[in-house]
Amino acid sequence: MSPIDLWPDVEVELVALLGAALTGTRLCTELPADLLDVLPVLQVQRVPGGGDDGFRLDRALVDADAYAATRAGASQLARTARAVLLGLPGTTTTAAVFGRVRTVAAPAWRPYENPGLRRMGTTYELLFHPA
Repeated sequence: MSPIDLWPDVEVELVALLGAALTGTRLCTELPADLLDVLPVLQVQRVPGGGDDGFRLDRALVDADAYAATRAGASQLARTARAVLLGLPGTTTTAAVFGRVRTVAAPAWRPYENPGLRRMGTTYELLFHPA
């Protein structure tokens, strides 16, 4: 088996790491149908772009969207998640070792069709390899 077959799922790893740090926040990769009932929510999704070195190092672009009932709540969640993510270099899980993490697009307001909540999103670049 080649190292490429062993690359971890960055979404799974980040949901676990962020979930441990953001108690009281629902972490997900897909938004729940009852979103308004379970706020605050942080959605983590790998987005197109990034790449790999063809051997061991994965470079993922990841969006982290913070949903809350108020603008202040969404902003606080996005900024807290940013602090956690930027602190990941050197972190090892059972599946991954995280290297450099950088903010590609700083926390900013993103439109959402439901006026009953607020959404703030951030895009990160994460370099990691299998543990």
